[in-house]
Amino acid sequence: MKKLFTVTLLFFSLLTYVQAAENENPLAEMTMTDITGKTYNVTGTEQGLNIKGLEGKVIFLEFFGHKCPPCLASIPHLIKLQKKHQDKLAIVAIEVQGYNNEQTKKFAKEKGMNYITISEEKASEVVNYIQQRAQWKGSIPFLVALDTKGDVQFVQAGMLPEASLEELISQLSQPTK
Repeated sequence: MKKLFTVTLLFFSLLTYVQAAENENPLAEMTMTDITGKTYNVTGTEQGLNIKGLEGKVIFLEFFGHKCPPCLASIPHLIKLQKKHQDKLAIVAIEVQGYNNEQTKKFAKEKGMNYITISEEKASEVVNYIQQRAQWKGSIPFLVALDTKGDVQFVQAGMLPEASLEELISQLSQPTK
């Protein structure tokens, strides 16, 4: 009886360990679909994210809200940066204050957003993944900046001035040795 108890205990310990390891797996496969209907395959990596179709670009993954004053203030800066750096920058903005896909689409059109915009309902796996990996608690705006290899190089809660974003683009688009 004691042997059976020990074997059962070991089995459950192993099962718990395997489940914990699976939950910490940074190599998650996810998708997100923007307001135009384009779907992006996203793979978590040890150091960041691989977003198929955006390889080789600096990526600003921006979590924002439609009624967040600093988020709204940063939209014109992001529009300007996307236009200026369209060959080397991809801005991916995910609305996380409850707008569905249609509301997000209408909002982006009204604001003239010229970058990839996604509602949380179409990117919930990515949002959950970032919450776990970056220990993001929901503060917005929240920026995850990835270099041209898809490695996370900068994480910021709160709005950054346009000049700081310009400097970040410059640094992250430099070839790495």
